Amino acid sequence: MGFPFSTTGTIPKHILHQLVIVAGILLVLHVVEGQNCGCSADLCCSQYGYCGTGCQAGPCNTAPLTPNSDVVVADIVTEEFFNGIIDQADASCAGKNFYSRATFLEALTSFDQFGKIGSIDDSKREIAAFFAHVTHETGHFCYIEEIDGASKDYCDETNTEYPCNPNKGYYGRGPIQLSWNFNYGPAGESIGFDGLNSPETVANDPLIAFKTALWYWMKNVRPVIGEGFGATIRAINGQLECDGGNPATVQKRVEYYTEYCNELGVAPGDNLTC
Repeated sequence: MGFPFSTTGTIPKHILHQLVIVAGILLVLHVVEGQNCGCSADLCCSQYGYCGTGCQAGPCNTAPLTPNSDVVVADIVTEEFFNGIIDQADASCAGKNFYSRATFLEALTSFDQFGKIGSIDDSKREIAAFFAHVTHETGHFCYIEEIDGASKDYCDETNTEYPCNPNKGYYGRGPIQLSWNFNYGPAGESIGFDGLNSPETVANDPLIAFKTALWYWMKNVRPVIGEGFGATIRAINGQLECDGGNPATVQKRVEYYTEYCNELGVAPGDNLTC
């Protein structure tokens, strides 16, 4: 519907004044609505518009999934499921004697909320998503460290809270290939190792390696899990892969995810790509 005056004429001052007032009221209402994201008390709107950390004013896309303590992750991540991934790695792969289901389950004792969210199908989708990314990042548990990682600079010198040790490299290590000083530092503080001065611990200790993957997942990926698999890709490697950055790798992650969803007998859901 249009305004009751010509759009090509001059708007009377009293009407213009009223429009300004109305616009101001609508703006205030929008801001108030934007600050109410529908998140739980310990969460707020993330930088991506989801319920999580990194608060901002703006609507969240969905309410967070609720915890589900009835799920037993070990019953979903069976020997058959785990071995179905790692058995595809060549016998010469370093990860064959490094990663194991037993170590993964041991790491879960420090992150006991992983895979326990929403319905049983939601839990299966989270587990499928986690292992889809791990499969892609490590080549079916073949690699412990990023290929040619030592030649790459992953030091953010602007981060003064977690300053780089000039003699150390913060390239990808572990199941989700933890990278950058601003991840190694807080991961070490949370898990209990010197991430800044001994980042190689992630490549030497399989339990620490799985814990870093779960730490990163629960901190950065879990908050967007309800938005579909595409949101998890963005949370892990969005700048490099999403929005047309590398559609081939995005598609590969999606293929692993849908494969694991099929194995676990759950629909993959919507919003698969980013």
